[in-house]
Amino acid sequence: MKQVSLGLNLSTKKTRKREFLGEMERVVPWKVLVEIVQPYWPKSKTGRPPFAIETMLRIHSMQQWFGLSDPAI
Repeated sequence: MKQVSLGLNLSTKKTRKREFLGEMERVVPWKVLVEIVQPYWPKSKTGRPPFAIETMLRIHSMQQWFGLSDPAI
């Protein structure tokens, strides 16, 4: 007999990180920003594919908001 869970739902814990990311999701219009950047984003024909636009926008935003360097992020 396997024990599936103890009835504890630990994945819904409100951490500061989750609260911040939730607020960032509400405040920043990511879909609009992606549409603006899309025409200028590099298209990879050979070699390593580029990162997703939304991922890079989020990383860049975090760097600007918190004054972080590339290695720090």
